[in-house]
Amino acid sequence: MSDVTERPNRLPWPPIVYVTAIGVSVLLHVFYPLPWFAQPLSGILVVLGWLMIAAFVALNILAIRAMRRAGTTVRPDRGTDHLVTGGPFAFTRNPLYLAGIMLVLGIGLAFGIAWFLLLALLAAFAVQKLAIEREERHLEARFGATYLDYARRVRRWI
Repeated sequence: MSDVTERPNRLPWPPIVYVTAIGVSVLLHVFYPLPWFAQPLSGILVVLGWLMIAAFVALNILAIRAMRRAGTTVRPDRGTDHLVTGGPFAFTRNPLYLAGIMLVLGIGLAFGIAWFLLLALLAAFAVQKLAIEREERHLEARFGATYLDYARRVRRWI
């Protein structure tokens, strides 16, 4: 990346990371299944998993709407034109990435596959290193003190 103000990444890393985490989790479960919780805890976890999947959908819709209202791109490999601080961006600087992790965790809980829990943590780390930290440099270069003030008020994840 030659100019941090131009764009934060060349590749849209977050969706690649989430799809990889889901695929690897499924493969590991097929070839090396891990034990899961017994009833009644497993039943509670299934419900929690489906709630997390629903939250993924809702958070994605709200974040995309907020970005479109602000007139900026949703793509993680494009430069942003406007700093979005409303909607879900008022409580997390990365609602789309938080939603992606909720999806990975939700699938694992809903289907009782322990590998998803480990891979969700690895995916969160990868997204932070490959996307979030680069985007934060991009936003600071583009919006300066305005972004730094926003970053002080709103947490990176939750």
